Amino acid sequence: MALLLFVLLLVLFILGVPIAFSLGLASAVTVWHGDLMPMLIVAQQFIASVNSFPLMAIPFFILAGYLMQSGGISRRLVDFSNTLVGHMTGGLAMVAILTSLFFAAISGSGAATTAAIGSILIPAMVAKGYASDYAAANQAASGALGVIIPPSIPLILYAIAADVSVGDMFVAGVLPGLMLAMTLVMYAWFYARRYHHGGEAKSSPGEILAAGRKALLAIFMPLIILGGIYGGIFTPTEAAVVAVAYSFVVGTLVYREIRWRDLPGIFQEAAVMTAVVLSIIGAAGLYGRILQSLRVPSMISDFVIGAIDSPLVFILLVNLLLLIAGMFIEAAAAILIFVPILLPIAVSFGFDPIHLGIIMVVNLAMGMFTPPVGLNLFVASQIARVGVARLTWSILPFVALVLINLLLISVLPSLSTWLPTLR
Repeated sequence: MALLLFVLLLVLFILGVPIAFSLGLASAVTVWHGDLMPMLIVAQQFIASVNSFPLMAIPFFILAGYLMQSGGISRRLVDFSNTLVGHMTGGLAMVAILTSLFFAAISGSGAATTAAIGSILIPAMVAKGYASDYAAANQAASGALGVIIPPSIPLILYAIAADVSVGDMFVAGVLPGLMLAMTLVMYAWFYARRYHHGGEAKSSPGEILAAGRKALLAIFMPLIILGGIYGGIFTPTEAAVVAVAYSFVVGTLVYREIRWRDLPGIFQEAAVMTAVVLSIIGAAGLYGRILQSLRVPSMISDFVIGAIDSPLVFILLVNLLLLIAGMFIEAAAAILIFVPILLPIAVSFGFDPIHLGIIMVVNLAMGMFTPPVGLNLFVASQIARVGVARLTWSILPFVALVLINLLLISVLPSLSTWLPTLR
C-alpha cells in the first residue's frame, strides 16, 4: 500500500495535477484500494488537518500582505531603503534585498514579498541598465527571505507539525535570515563591480530622515508584531489579526492609497490564496495520516538509524532530500509530509527540533526560486517579462549562495538555537 501511495503521487505530479489534488487523490485511492479505513475518514481528516487555532494566522497574514501591497507600504519601504544604500555600488540590487527583508518581516510570504517589491524594483533596475534576468533572479531570491524572517507561514506550519513553540521558531529564523540577506548583499556588490553598475547620488541626512518619516509606520509594523509576540502580549495568531488591522488603518486612513471600492478585490485575492494554501495543508494532513497508519515513518526511521551512524551524514542526506523535494513540492505540503518522517530520526541523532525546522524551511525557501515549480521564479519572470528557462541560468549563483548558508546552518546549530534560549 505504501508503494501505491508514493507511485500515485509521483504519477500525478508528473501529469501536472495541482499539489492539493495530487495529495488528496493519491490518499483517497490508497484508502479505497487497501480498505485501510472508512472513506468517510478521508473527508474528516482533511477538515481536521486545518481545524487548528494556530493555523488561523495563515489567512490573516496573507490578507495583511495584500493590504500592504495595495496600501503604499511597499513603495515607502523601497524609498527609505534607497536613501540608505542606493548610493553604493549595486545599490538598487541592495535596495531590493533590504526592502524584501523589511517586507518579509511583515507579510510572512515569499510570493507576496516578490510581487510587492519586484513590481517596483525590477523595472527600476532594468531602467538603470541591469540585465532583466539578473534583476528578476535577485528579486526571486530576495523574496525567499519572506519564509525565513519571522513571521513566516512555513515556520508556523513546522511548529504545529513538530509540536514546538511558534514563538521559538520565529526567533530561530532571525539569524539565518539576516545571514542570508547579508550574503545576497555581498553578491549584489560583486556583480555590480563586475558589470559596472554604480549607485545613485548619495542621499543627504535630511532626505534620509524625510524618507524615514514617510516609512515610519511601515517600519514600526514588524516591531509591533514581533515585539508583541516575544513580549507575551499576544499569540502569533493574534499578531496576524493585529497585522491586518494595522495595515488596513494605515492603507485606508493614513496613506489613503486603499479606496473602499478596492477592498472587495483585495479580500477576493486573499481568499483565493488562502483557499489554495489550506487545501494543500488539508490534503497533506490526510496524506500524512495514511503514512502513519502504514507505519512508513517508523520503518524509514528504523532503516536510517540502522544504516547510518553519523549525524553529519544524516543531516547532509536530509538536505539533499529536502532540496530535491523543494523543487517539486510546495513548502506547506513538504513540511507536513516530511516532519513526521524526519523529526524522530533527527531527535535520535541528537538534533534539536528547532534546528531541524530552520534547516527544512531554508531548504524549502530555496525551492521557491528553483524550477520547475518555484513560485517566486514565476512571479519575478512575469514582472520582468523574461522566460523561466532563461531565468533558470541566472538563478544558479543565488542557489549556490543559499547552499553555502544552508551548510553553515546545518553544521552550526547555535545559529538556529541560540536566540530561542534567550527568551
